[in-house]
Amino acid sequence: MIEVRHYSQSFGKKQVLQNVNFSINKGEIAGLIGPSGLGKTTLIKSVIGMQAPTEGTLHVMGEKQPTLAVSKDIGYMAQADALYGDLTPRGNLRYFGKLYGLKNKRLTERVEDVLRFTDLTADAGRPVHLFSGGMKRRLSLAIALIHEPPLLLLDEPTVGIDPKLKRAFWKEFEQLRAQGVTILLTTHIMDEAARCDRLLLIRDGRLMAGGTPKELEERFGSIEDAFMQKEQM
Repeated sequence: MIEVRHYSQSFGKKQVLQNVNFSINKGEIAGLIGPSGLGKTTLIKSVIGMQAPTEGTLHVMGEKQPTLAVSKDIGYMAQADALYGDLTPRGNLRYFGKLYGLKNKRLTERVEDVLRFTDLTADAGRPVHLFSGGMKRRLSLAIALIHEPPLLLLDEPTVGIDPKLKRAFWKEFEQLRAQGVTILLTTHIMDEAARCDRLLLIRDGRLMAGGTPKELEERFGSIEDAFMQKEQM
């Protein structure tokens, strides 16, 4: 689903990522972990096709990024919520659903499905500018899911939501994985990292380690120790 080879990304004279290599298979939940501000979001944006790499290549579902060829097959949840504050959740979902090609009965069904999943049905008629930060995160996830994409890219998807809903999110992520959906997410939460099939540790602009949570625990002692580790793979 995702293949990254010799990928580097610079902005002016600042090099953010250097010679990153990895692949992600269909039906995996892969977690990007590492300190804030050191390239995880940059990598996600390159995978989605929002920016061209300075060096190297990224292929998504066989297509070289950036391209519009696979844009409708990707669900993206950014760190910053990109919502229309004067619209209701239903209004936002209908707008984005139409952008992804949904229409008529199917659009209506998917809007109601994702509202139920994110526990927003009771607030679906309120303008979004009245929402709390956590409610906006829930709506952002609903938008990423509305068109049932085979690939989900989620940047800190559970920040600002309560533990009960966080558990519901992860139950849904695991159900989606069972259906063959591939998920690449960033997280700073160690118990969430432990639920991923595979972890990719980004530090100092490089891929420092990769493997299953168990493999990282065996190598470093714990996932948290791996997070703090400066050893290069």
